[in-house]
Amino acid sequence: MNKQPEITDKTRQTFVNVFCDLYSQKPIEKISIQEIAHKSGYNRSTFYQYFTDIYALLDYVEECVLKSIHEEMASRELSTHTFQDALQCLENAEEISVLQALLGDYGSVHFVERLKREIPFEKLIADFPTNDSLAPYLIEFYISTLISLFRLWIRNGKDLSSEELVKLIDSLFANGIKPYYFFGTVNKG
Repeated sequence: MNKQPEITDKTRQTFVNVFCDLYSQKPIEKISIQEIAHKSGYNRSTFYQYFTDIYALLDYVEECVLKSIHEEMASRELSTHTFQDALQCLENAEEISVLQALLGDYGSVHFVERLKREIPFEKLIADFPTNDSLAPYLIEFYISTLISLFRLWIRNGKDLSSEELVKLIDSLFANGIKPYYFFGTVNKG
């Protein structure tokens, strides 16, 4: 007898939610299948019906996020505020708790590198000279800065509005940090 698809999806999503909650609190090496199953209200054998191990679950979560971001980017017409588009794609990609886990303190560098590689952020940089020998370094700086500031924003509980974050990023890219820092004091300008 086959299970109903909505029950199967609900069970899988429960495992994902519990895993992301645990992964935001501790490294993956300290998370057991028994713990995930117990906190999900299922047994280990049910977990194995969906995932071969914790790393398969992590890969599933990463794939879902990347797919969602790709779909979000494909469905929108990019504006002239290109990093705002990138920010909104990340923010809208999945539940924020999933991104908190993947980009949090215990998240893997592997996911950040996948994000950089698989999401065409460089297309968001308007009029960018791609034939320049410095281009890979500039793209890496741009993308790494966006992701790092997004991670901090998520970690800080979105203490700025998305508009304030975009304004700050825009200012930092255009003017650097100098307008915010004067003789040992920070200007909240």
